[in-house]
Amino acid sequence: MLQEKLGGPTLRLYTNSDVLGVELAAAMKNVIAIAAGACQGLGLGANTLAALITRGLAEMTRLAVALGAKQETLSGLAGLGDLVLTCTGALSRNRHVGLELGKGRLPKEILTGMKMVAEGVGTAPALLRLARESHIELPITEQVNAILHESKAPAAAIREIMDRPQKRE
Repeated sequence: MLQEKLGGPTLRLYTNSDVLGVELAAAMKNVIAIAAGACQGLGLGANTLAALITRGLAEMTRLAVALGAKQETLSGLAGLGDLVLTCTGALSRNRHVGLELGKGRLPKEILTGMKMVAEGVGTAPALLRLARESHIELPITEQVNAILHESKAPAAAIREIMDRPQKRE
């Protein structure tokens, strides 16, 4: 009903009955956006950003599906669409945190200067708890958490991800 009432020539609405998938995607994309900002802050290029977003989506999908969400939700606007925007948009608070981390600023310094909340900061440890309970690997989330909460340098976090064993996609 809302889709019909609110949609029009300048606004197209989509519905999704996978509430869990939509909620998980909304939370997880913020952590990946911090990683995306850090890559950009370190001066890494568009290929790195594209790889990060792609692997971030894979990470998000693994956990969401393990928790009972539908894979299609993560491939749609609530997942991939919001992930791309949050990782690349100039107004993204989470991307901004990562960008500043990549430039060498400390998390506390960045967060103290912000008037709005970057949700990925608090979400990373919660996602890792869910992942451990479900026996799911979240390498990007692990490294973002280490940067934010364990004083790990962004360059060292990227190196650790790159040094992971090679495997098929």
